[in-house]
Amino acid sequence: MKVAVFSTKPYDQKYFEQFNESFHHELAFFDTNLNEQTTNLTRDFDVVCPFVNDKLDKQVIELLAKNGVKLIALRSAGFNNVDLNVAEANHIKVTRVPAYSPQAVAEHALALILTLNRKTHKAYNRIKEGNFSLNNLIGFNLYNKTVGVIGTGKIGSAFCQIMLGLGCKVVAYDVKKQPALEDKGVTYMSLEDLYKRSDIISLHCPLMPQTKHLINEDSIALMKDHVMIINTSRGGLIDTEDVIKNLKEKKVGHLGIDVYEQEEQVFFEDKSEQIIEDDALLRLISFPNVLITSHQAFLTDEALKEIAQTVLQNIDDFKNGRSLVNEVKS
Repeated sequence: MKVAVFSTKPYDQKYFEQFNESFHHELAFFDTNLNEQTTNLTRDFDVVCPFVNDKLDKQVIELLAKNGVKLIALRSAGFNNVDLNVAEANHIKVTRVPAYSPQAVAEHALALILTLNRKTHKAYNRIKEGNFSLNNLIGFNLYNKTVGVIGTGKIGSAFCQIMLGLGCKVVAYDVKKQPALEDKGVTYMSLEDLYKRSDIISLHCPLMPQTKHLINEDSIALMKDHVMIINTSRGGLIDTEDVIKNLKEKKVGHLGIDVYEQEEQVFFEDKSEQIIEDDALLRLISFPNVLITSHQAFLTDEALKEIAQTVLQNIDDFKNGRSLVNEVKS
């Protein structure tokens, strides 16, 4: 099938070309985002393969349908960027990659926690400049701290097990409990109780209308003073202005994010020679107790292999009329 891959980076092309040797699809790579202005590039293609910051709203999907696109093959687990109702109305199937090395994202969440806590990034920069002082590098033991995990799907479950291995008390909230996690020592509770009890809160839930701005002025007010908040899921889970206010007031002690509410304007691109016009992002960068990475939690060799293989298999299943095990429906 003819496949238009959007928001392509060199690592995407490398892994897709490697694994396409077994599938023989016709792949065309575009480094631009898929949006209303770039849908003209999809003419004569059967499939589009977008990434997390490509916006497939009503206008885009209707244009894709006019161009003959029959399948949206997401190369992400999340699908909040696709209007599923409009896709269904235009007879376009949608598939995703439901799980790609959940350990990759879970381990990155731990990296954010340890870096923020032990300030290894600051120590590294000091040593490079010949400054071997330990002043202002005091952290805290993770052992015996209470870690709240919101969302215990594959990534959240992997994260729970990591934190249990470090000797943390792990509490969790999810609409569906995992008995296997309970057997290992995870305690499920209400969101309100989780907010109140946790020293560290890590977000591992999808972005949906009911989870948008889950972290806001009201929920932060319930949290412990100097709480650490970690987000490797979706930027829209956090109300940026509210968290900035609470960072200034020292209610939030640390913030580690791999995702950001307006990230499509800046993430994945080199902006080092440009003026960043996002005032909220610049404010976050200015805090010494905030650590931001550019949506790289998934970026491991294992994850990239699984993404490419799953996407190409989804396309092959569609081509051959097989059941779409990874189909997303409205």
